[in-house]
Amino acid sequence: MPPAKKRTRSYDPAKTRAAVLAQFAHVRDAVRALTPDQLDRPTRLGDRTVRDLAAHLALTLDTVVRALDEAEPAARELALLDWPFADRAGPGEYAAERPDLDALYADVAERIAARLPDAPDNRLVRVLPAPGSGAMTLGDAMVTRTVELCLHTDDLNDAVPGLGIPYDRQALAACTRLLADALAAKAPGGSVEVRVPPYAVVQCVEGPKHTRGTPPNVVETDPLTWLRLATGRTRWAAALDAAEVSASGERADLSGLLPLMS
Repeated sequence: MPPAKKRTRSYDPAKTRAAVLAQFAHVRDAVRALTPDQLDRPTRLGDRTVRDLAAHLALTLDTVVRALDEAEPAARELALLDWPFADRAGPGEYAAERPDLDALYADVAERIAARLPDAPDNRLVRVLPAPGSGAMTLGDAMVTRTVELCLHTDDLNDAVPGLGIPYDRQALAACTRLLADALAAKAPGGSVEVRVPPYAVVQCVEGPKHTRGTPPNVVETDPLTWLRLATGRTRWAAALDAAEVSASGERADLSGLLPLMS
């Protein structure tokens, strides 16, 4: 796990919570409307079906909420910028155990309503299964949920043509910024400027630091392409070939740094 060498930017906890709940609601509405045939469709995630992915997506938020019912960890173990590089392998999926997705999402929504509003942002919760490695503040955990929710929203949209689940703007912004900052933490420096308008600009990669004028090494892409690059859904060369990312300058090749998480 690479150390977080960059100062972590601050996130407004209230806005982050609202964004997570808004994105969860978008997904819940879409899942409720899926047909049995659509639920049985394959996804780009190996042998996971749409049903499996929908159940997993509910789990990503339920994990945090359920952690509020457990004893609070004694110490913080995971910084926000370390999370993208951590082992997020979790317990087995429960799509087979909970085939009624509408009931599953309703249960998760009920737990959210009961536990989340009164939980302080500095309360420690365990979000990763490995003992001694997954405790972080609730505020940070909710930022990580924007990545999980936006990423799997994109997976669902890819698996079901025309599904078109929308992205909450604040959720996509937080997701983009966290993954951009993770790149800067992984490859600290100032020789390359990575732009993901309208949400993030970071400098990274060792070398001559740019101070004024047009940077000599610039990478620019849109938020969803950046999300796919950072998580291995899209490869660097493919994104370049498809003109989904532009890269200028001899150092503007991020292929050796991506994906950040998988």
